[in-house]
Amino acid sequence: MTDAFQQDLTDQLAACSRGDTKALERLYRACSAHLYAQLLRIVRDESAAQDCLQQVFIRIWHAAGQYDASRARPMTWLSTLTRNIGIDWLRRQKPQDDTERESLLDLLAGDDDPEANSLNAQRHRELRDCLEVLNATQRRMLELVYFQGLTHSELAATLTQPLGSVKSWIRRGLERLKACLTSGI
Repeated sequence: MTDAFQQDLTDQLAACSRGDTKALERLYRACSAHLYAQLLRIVRDESAAQDCLQQVFIRIWHAAGQYDASRARPMTWLSTLTRNIGIDWLRRQKPQDDTERESLLDLLAGDDDPEANSLNAQRHRELRDCLEVLNATQRRMLELVYFQGLTHSELAATLTQPLGSVKSWIRRGLERLKACLTSGI
């Protein structure tokens, strides 16, 4: 982007801060396609990107006076504002963690099979005890793969370890866990 374009954006932001609606229109024509594309990459949904773009320009209208040309180029400031709105939208879309509420509802509903509940609780204790028997590396590998859902390749990359080593640690951990669970230790 040319210096003249950057200066024009700076001028439009300054005019927006003074309440010039024509400046906001000019800013929209100059930047909306770029900012929309950025939002589309973040939210991956056309309708959501359009809604977010509207939020971006509302925020620009209200915050244009906060732009400081000595700290950032105008397109950098606009892109940062856009990115933040896109990320905020994504955060609002995350499903809420209802596990506590579900377990409470299960308790309130009651279970008509106390024997099954007792067996499940006993198996849960056995598994927890056997996980404690594993060494720290094996336990960590199993937790990351089976409880956090990492693939072996992702785990190797995360730990900066060779894939073969990670697979071996997991296999040995599973073997040791199986031995513990079958022996009833």
